[in-house]
Amino acid sequence: MGIEKNKKVCLAYSGGLDTSVIVRWLADQGYDVIAVTVDLGQNENLNLKQKALQSGAKKFVLKDMKQEFVEDGVFQLIKAEAKYENRYLLGTSIARPYIMKALVEVALKEKTNLIAHGATGKGNDQCRFELVAYSLMPNVEIIAPWRIKEFRELIPGRMEAIAFAEKNGIPIKATTAKPWSIDANMAHSSFEAGILEDPNQKPPKAIYEVTCSPDKAPNTFTKLAIGFENGVPVNVNGKKMSPVKLLNYLNTVGAKNGIGYIDIVENRFVGMKSRGVYQAPGVTILYQAHRDLEGLCMDRDLMHLRDQFIPQYAKTVYNGFWCSRQMQALNTFVDETQKGITGIVSLELYKGNVIITGRTSEYSLYSEKIATMEGGGTFNQDDSTGFLKIQGLPLKVQAGINKKLGIHYFSKKRGSE
Repeated sequence: MGIEKNKKVCLAYSGGLDTSVIVRWLADQGYDVIAVTVDLGQNENLNLKQKALQSGAKKFVLKDMKQEFVEDGVFQLIKAEAKYENRYLLGTSIARPYIMKALVEVALKEKTNLIAHGATGKGNDQCRFELVAYSLMPNVEIIAPWRIKEFRELIPGRMEAIAFAEKNGIPIKATTAKPWSIDANMAHSSFEAGILEDPNQKPPKAIYEVTCSPDKAPNTFTKLAIGFENGVPVNVNGKKMSPVKLLNYLNTVGAKNGIGYIDIVENRFVGMKSRGVYQAPGVTILYQAHRDLEGLCMDRDLMHLRDQFIPQYAKTVYNGFWCSRQMQALNTFVDETQKGITGIVSLELYKGNVIITGRTSEYSLYSEKIATMEGGGTFNQDDSTGFLKIQGLPLKVQAGINKKLGIHYFSKKRGSE
């Protein structure tokens, strides 16, 4: 590969299977590897220095990005109601920019422009890592071993990676009995590969590593009241919490109640379909509570306009363009929509379900006097006559033309005779 001897490279190091073998491989190629582990609240032992050095790294760095990740990343997605393909809550997608931000900070301190990652050439993460890197460090040089022929010939897949790790004395969590890939952070844990590559294969019970299976959840309801200020969750049951503590608390209580499990097939940015299992208890609760509060406090036309942007917003995050002018503009718009999304949402958790039971806000746009179905009230129902005549005018005019065009709205052959 023509490597300059003792050249530093900062590796996004999770301590998992892929990055563990990549440390050794990079070291064997002549690089001085700086293994950078980023703390995103993955609830794992991140004291990986000994393992990194044992695997071949020259230096280990642990960067704590939890506060920034949750406050500026995860909570921003909730404010946007961003769901990729209307289902995926973007837990991995939003984590990658903060991992790369940490890597760039370390690289600048170490005076190197070489950054490596363990994302494959088939996945989305390579896009998320590298597009952010180009935005933050335009002169960056990326080393992606899974896109290098020599590496793939040595380690063509996960089974060979497991064997390579065992041969080199590298302790790993993945085994031939549980060969799926796991990626965790405070927003969610994702599971893919291995037996999950068969989209019709039901995941085994062992995959419930974060949230419990609903049949194991309590037989009683868990009641919560979540407070928001301008779209941002700030307290639970009246107790004010920092973003990290709040999400951690909801993860714990949600997981116990079987909340946030999703099994989907999604469309990757690189063009293929992929099956993934995700477990996101806390974020699932927050999305539903936030959306409910918007129903009370957000203007109808503003909500409908914002909802038109959700697919584009989610796709931009999913594809890796977090650090782009488009994303900047979308986030500015989202922030504007959240003014007045302040109040308390009451809910109950029960065996995988989030059940909204009430909501209140000083910025409520709901008026009982207007909406009441009882007699009286302030809405004059006579006004609806003129309203409907105006709305129906184009339809009345079109009805006279439909016969000439052969249009029958209830025909089995819609649009023609």
